[in-house]
Amino acid sequence: MNSAAPIRMPRRDAHPSVALLSLVLWVFFALSAFGAPDAKSILAGVYQQDTSQDATLRATLDVMDKDGRAARKRFTLLRVGPFGGRKTLVRFTDPPELRGVSLLSINQLGVPARLWIYTPETERVRSIAPRENSERFAGSDFTYEDIVERPLDDFSYRLLPEEDIIENRKTSKVEATPTAPDSSQYKFIYYWVAQDVPCILYEEMYDQDGRKVRAMHASGLRKVSGIWGARKTEMSSLIEGTKTVLTIDEIHLNTGLHDSLFTPEALEKLP
Repeated sequence: MNSAAPIRMPRRDAHPSVALLSLVLWVFFALSAFGAPDAKSILAGVYQQDTSQDATLRATLDVMDKDGRAARKRFTLLRVGPFGGRKTLVRFTDPPELRGVSLLSINQLGVPARLWIYTPETERVRSIAPRENSERFAGSDFTYEDIVERPLDDFSYRLLPEEDIIENRKTSKVEATPTAPDSSQYKFIYYWVAQDVPCILYEEMYDQDGRKVRAMHASGLRKVSGIWGARKTEMSSLIEGTKTVLTIDEIHLNTGLHDSLFTPEALEKLP
């Protein structure tokens, strides 16, 4: 968060998902609707302007415990399809004990996201139940819910009057509230969306008791093939005092990824 901000900043407690993703790709491919008339349109613009057919990312997760000790994890992320119907595959390459662990997410409009995970140790694929959405992904501060694409219609939106300065950019603040209690682990979420470039710069997540449990800060904005995105995203777990930094090391668009990679059956066959 920019320390020179002259306007009210969202307070960052003692001590956050890309997305990994949506993490991972909502993190990198966050685009906005300039002059949008309402809160939902602002968020829709953030997620929808990425019109690429597919994407390949190489990224690093630095996971830090409450004492500041860090563990580094690297992964590749593959994605095909448009917003609302994307398929995303995350596969860890390092450290050795995580190598080959893979997560598949399939989104369809009007249907909750479906997730599967493959672990080489067990040599099997299992689906992730909705009750597991609040669990940490690969020991990071991103939960499963944080790294999948959030359907716009699962939330209602309200534009708030604050216009904070973050990363030297004026932002619009949007409140998102789940339309059904079982559609999210969070009671509500605040987004700060840049007004001059199409990116979410800051996010706060509140649990069912109204406690602020996570915060996300995006920085290092860059434009690739006409798409704005963050090169670095920090997710903090405020109660536990831990944080994870996601760094996008490399990205390639429209390389012709085949849809057959994105099935539960294909997870066991990946090299």
